[in-house]
Amino acid sequence: MPTLTDTQIRNAKPAERAVRLYDDRGLYLEVSPKGGKWWRLKYSFDGKAKLLSLGTYPDTGLKAVRDKRDQARRLVAQGVDPSAARKAEKASRSETVVNSFEAVAREWHATIHLGQVSVGHAARTLIRLEQDVFPWLGGLPVGEIKAPQLLQAMRRIEARGAIETAHRALQACGQVFRYSIATGRAERDPTPDLRGALKPVLVQHMAAITDPKRVGDLLRAIEGYKGMPITRAALQLAPLVFVRPGELRKAEWIEFDLDAAQWRIPAARMKRTKQEKLSGAAHVVPLSRQALAILRELQPLTGHGRYLFPSPRTGERPMSDNGVLSALRRMGFPSDEMTGHGFRAMARTLLAERLNVDEAVIEAQLAHAVKDSLGRAYNRTEFLDQRRKMLQTWADYLDKLRTGAEIIPIKRNRGRGVARSPTTDKMQ
Repeated sequence: MPTLTDTQIRNAKPAERAVRLYDDRGLYLEVSPKGGKWWRLKYSFDGKAKLLSLGTYPDTGLKAVRDKRDQARRLVAQGVDPSAARKAEKASRSETVVNSFEAVAREWHATIHLGQVSVGHAARTLIRLEQDVFPWLGGLPVGEIKAPQLLQAMRRIEARGAIETAHRALQACGQVFRYSIATGRAERDPTPDLRGALKPVLVQHMAAITDPKRVGDLLRAIEGYKGMPITRAALQLAPLVFVRPGELRKAEWIEFDLDAAQWRIPAARMKRTKQEKLSGAAHVVPLSRQALAILRELQPLTGHGRYLFPSPRTGERPMSDNGVLSALRRMGFPSDEMTGHGFRAMARTLLAERLNVDEAVIEAQLAHAVKDSLGRAYNRTEFLDQRRKMLQTWADYLDKLRTGAEIIPIKRNRGRGVARSPTTDKMQ
């Protein structure tokens, strides 16, 4: 039979009905009335006439389509129907896409992770996966990924110095693999095989002043702060309550009962799991006389609004993260010496080492989950009386540090709580 040429194909014009230009061995070009040019292959399988589409012109040229024709005819010779083979291949590709690491990870993120953690936490997890994992592992079937492939992806993160990010990314991958196992798309989690394979994270604690003499310097600097009175009040209150910086700057007047001398921080604003944020109890912060005095002085300034420390630009938002930090810098306390979070470490250290307060009482006030020898977590509402005494004694201690006077330490008694000792301790 005569065969087609490129010139004939290029010059083929549409007509009212489809036009067929035949090549050889069942291959022909069909020109539709709208001008589209389709390659077709007629073949016979199991005694039945069949038709297979081989692409369009000019995307598939004459030489390429002849190669496709020959491949299809070889399948027929081997007893394989080319149409059935193509459908099986498409189904396989579709299954691979559905079971790819990226597809499963996004499914896990949407159905499981978002329900367990805060929106911000979930967003950070997805960003890590999108930037550091999906480009290398996203298209692979989740059940076929081995430890060396996973390690190679983590090494790329390490290479830019983001050691902690590498550990967090690996942790997220482990959750994805375990979800894959539970949903029948993988048989094992390779992340345990990488235990010890990543560089260790060097923990760098937030800078904090813990030397009593330097604490006195800080308190005197706060007392003499010449900036905005609202910022000064935040600086004064921070060491007395030593809550997390975000909990302090977002504090709302509705949370305070000045007559009862306590601040109830809603569970939703605490650093807790998503479930605890929804159903957990508020964190109670007893207020010392000194803290109450600061709040009563602040009330005429901001008590008409929602926040204790509103943004100077608009009262609809709390003060920014940098409010307290910037004030510390202006007072001469650099970032490697003191941070907003450092007030917590200051209190934790001095209460334990200088005032001998029971660790469980301190941790309860810090809203940390502390376990006893039997593994039971202390309830955050426990030790309220002890914490009230502790915070008043702590406020008195800070007053003495600020003035440079002698201090009376607290000695730990055999039970829980706080007790005073008649002994004195010179400020160092």
